[in-house]
Amino acid sequence: MLVLIQAILFLPHQAFAFAAIQPQRPVTSSRKPSSEGSWTISHAQHAYGLPEVKPKQKGTLTLDSQNITFSGKAIYRIPRTSVIAISDGSERVEMWGMKGRLLRMAIPNGGGLAAAGFMHHKESSLTVEFRDPRGGYHAAVFVVPPDDATLAMATFAPHTDDAASAEPVDITAPVANVCDGATVKPGGVLIAAPVWEQVEVPASYRALVYEHLVDRMRRVQGVSQVYREGEPGAQRGCPQSTVRIAIAGFRPGSQVKRAMMGPAGFFAGTTQMNFHVTMSDQAGVWNVDDDVKATVRGESESKNIADSVAKKVAKRYALERAKFEKSQIVFAPTRKANSQISAAQGR
Repeated sequence: MLVLIQAILFLPHQAFAFAAIQPQRPVTSSRKPSSEGSWTISHAQHAYGLPEVKPKQKGTLTLDSQNITFSGKAIYRIPRTSVIAISDGSERVEMWGMKGRLLRMAIPNGGGLAAAGFMHHKESSLTVEFRDPRGGYHAAVFVVPPDDATLAMATFAPHTDDAASAEPVDITAPVANVCDGATVKPGGVLIAAPVWEQVEVPASYRALVYEHLVDRMRRVQGVSQVYREGEPGAQRGCPQSTVRIAIAGFRPGSQVKRAMMGPAGFFAGTTQMNFHVTMSDQAGVWNVDDDVKATVRGESESKNIADSVAKKVAKRYALERAKFEKSQIVFAPTRKANSQISAAQGR
C-alpha cells in the first residue's frame, strides 16, 4: 500500500488523466458450474435482509431447482416456490472507501480529482423478494460480481410446474384481513408493503427500506410485536396499528461524480428519497400522515438512506403514539366524570 501511495504521489497530473480513459479489463465470472440446473456464485456478500444472517457476511450463493441458498457463517435457504421476484442492479462506487478518499486528498496539483475519474468500480446486486413459512414478506439484497448478476437474471426462471402450483402472491393487496378472527394485540404493529408505483426505484433500495423499517420498529419502546405484510394474525394476535409508506420521489446519487467535483461535490450527487407515511390503528381513532425526506452521501448509500428513512419513521411513530396514548389517559377521567354527571341528572 505504501508503494502505491508513493507511486501515485509522484505521478504527474497528466498520468491520471490518461489512466482515467483506459478501458477496463474484462471481469471474470466467479460462477462455479455444478450439477445440472444448479450453479454457485463463489464471491457473494449478504448486504441486508436475510433472516438469521448478519449484514456484510461473505459466502456463496447457490441457485438450483429447489432453493436459493446463501452459505457463510450462517446458512439460509429460500425455497424457489416462495420467491416473489428477483432483480439485479448496479452502480459505480469509489475504490477502497474512506482510504481511497484520503489517498486522493494527498495527491498534489489537482491530481486527486483526476484520480477520482478511474478510482472506482462497478458493484452489482441481486435482490430476492420472498415469503417466509408464515407467509410474511421479506426482501434480501446480495452484492455479487457483475457478470454473475447478469447470468442470474438470464437463467433464473421458475419451473412451469412450480409456477402453476405456487399460490399467487400480491404484496400490495389490502391488509385488513390479517385481523380476521383475531384479538387485537396491544403494541402490535403491521409494516405494510411499500407502494412504489409513482416513482421508479431500484429493487435494492425498496428492499432495504422495508427491512430496515421492520428492524427499526422492533426497537421502538412500547412495540410488542412487528408483523410483516402477509402474515396471518389469528395465531399471534392482530396488530394494533399499521404503518404504510409510499415513495413520492427518488434521485440516485453518485459517489464518483462527487469525488470528481472536489469540495463542490459535497453538495451534489447525493442520494435523495421522499416518502409519504401513514400511521393508523385498527379502531380508526388514531391517524397520522407525514412526509419524510432523507438525503445521504458517502459509502453504501442505498443501505444508509434506507436506514435513515426507517429511523425517521420509527422516531415519528414513537412520538405520535406516545402523544396519543397520553391524551387518552388525560381524557379518560373527563369522560368518566361527564357520564356520572349525566347519570345524576337523569335521576
